[in-house]
Amino acid sequence: MTHAGESPSRTADRALDDLVTVIIPARDESAFIDACLASVQAQEYGNLQVVVVVDDATVDDTADRVVARAKLDPRVELLGNPVGGIPHSLNIALAEARGRWLVRVDSHSTVDPGYVGAVVGLLREGGWGGVGGRKDGHGVTPAGRAIAAALGSPFGVGGSVYHHGEERQEVDHIPFGAYPTALIRELGGWDEGLVANEDFEFDHRLRLAGHRLLFDPAVAIRWHSRQTVPDLFRQYRRYGRGKVAVAVKHPRSMRPRHVLVPAFVAYLAGAATVAVRRPGVAAAMVAPYAAAVAAATVRTARPLAPGERSYVAPAFLAMHLGWGIGFWAGVGAAVADRLRPARKRR
Repeated sequence: MTHAGESPSRTADRALDDLVTVIIPARDESAFIDACLASVQAQEYGNLQVVVVVDDATVDDTADRVVARAKLDPRVELLGNPVGGIPHSLNIALAEARGRWLVRVDSHSTVDPGYVGAVVGLLREGGWGGVGGRKDGHGVTPAGRAIAAALGSPFGVGGSVYHHGEERQEVDHIPFGAYPTALIRELGGWDEGLVANEDFEFDHRLRLAGHRLLFDPAVAIRWHSRQTVPDLFRQYRRYGRGKVAVAVKHPRSMRPRHVLVPAFVAYLAGAATVAVRRPGVAAAMVAPYAAAVAAATVRTARPLAPGERSYVAPAFLAMHLGWGIGFWAGVGAAVADRLRPARKRR
């Protein structure tokens, strides 16, 4: 509605003044929380409520650092999560959100000054239930820089468009999304029964409800990726296991690309069995994958320094094997969970 004596252009300006709630779940993020908050506080879109939810299991000074910033900036608020887990933290922040729009920012990331304004502008276009940008990995060690490069490779992450997409498009999932706050509440927030992939599960429910998701590569998130190959392996093992938990709840969320890597890991296990008696046959079985890793490594490693390139192939292996092994571990856990009530009845 235009106020008396107010021009249409001023009405548009007022619309852009809608309060935006930025939510940041954090646990043991002393090394990253200052940079993350500084990037949010520096947003050109200034009408913000910045809610940081620190997990009570935190053992470092993350909360103290947030408090120090809150004393200087009343937009920053600190909340605690006595239960633990990212979905709980997200829902705690959602309960306190006053903004019309809600933007999730990961505590391991930083965003450009125009980030909030850009995602809010996209939401205001109408037709989008959520929007997100490209998740650009950032490394500070030789292995970390190689891992960041591998994360930007379609060979490494497959169909995860948000890691490498270059065109604006409708997608089935966005990282650290921005949504209308009322829509998140309507959908019941994030599933607190999950320990991973809660964002994918939420996006799936959003799409089931008839809403659409937009990926725009012009909106970028600078994400501090894992800095060692073993840490990357553990992260992807957790992702793979979490994918099964989501699949149990939403079987229709699974796509062929989600089972490709687990199927390949099962194939590798078969090759390892064959290798006991027929090593030559086993070598022939894995040769196509080895060639693919070599080709992808050459492409991905080109912009890296010589001391960083040797980590690219191990990064690909950590991602693929971690995800596949985690997936099968999740399948085993799901089967055991289904059998447990039957055993009790006996």
